[in-house]
Amino acid sequence: MGEFRAVWESGTDESVFRELVFCLFTPQSKAKSCWAAVERICDCDSLINGSAVEITRELKGVRFHHTKAARVVEARKYINGFKARLAGFSSPEEAREWLVRNINGMSYKEASHFLRNIGMGRELAILDRHILRNLARLGVIPEVPKSLSPKKYLEIEARMIVFSEKIGIPMDHLDMLLWYREAGEIFK
Repeated sequence: MGEFRAVWESGTDESVFRELVFCLFTPQSKAKSCWAAVERICDCDSLINGSAVEITRELKGVRFHHTKAARVVEARKYINGFKARLAGFSSPEEAREWLVRNINGMSYKEASHFLRNIGMGRELAILDRHILRNLARLGVIPEVPKSLSPKKYLEIEARMIVFSEKIGIPMDHLDMLLWYREAGEIFK
């Protein structure tokens, strides 16, 4: 958790944006492949300056690479003053709502993941299939939903918050614990 907070505390607009890009890449792709793609994009100076075509070339192992590369280029309009913009929100929930409304490709899950990865989402749930399966196993939810509307996402998140408080494990730690239990490792 300290590593995530350090991204925010010592990071620049660009390093925070790098985490956003990682979270844009992760849907339906493996996290390690996505982070490797982010590193390749940064190594060839395409994160800030590359075209969608140049970014696409570096997205080996990332599904829907053309769409996701275009989303990176589109999201760049927010990079200048990105940290100040995020710091200006009164709560992580407000920041998440802004991200979902303004960054193409950001759902509640990706926005929560991003905010957690920069140390701002300690009380937000990252409801991916690993977490949902564990919440069902633990009786927090009756079953893993077939789809996750924004309303359903917030309902399950509220249940997870209550569960987190009941067992005395902070939400961000609980997320990591459940992820590890399912995936067998911790990675971003």
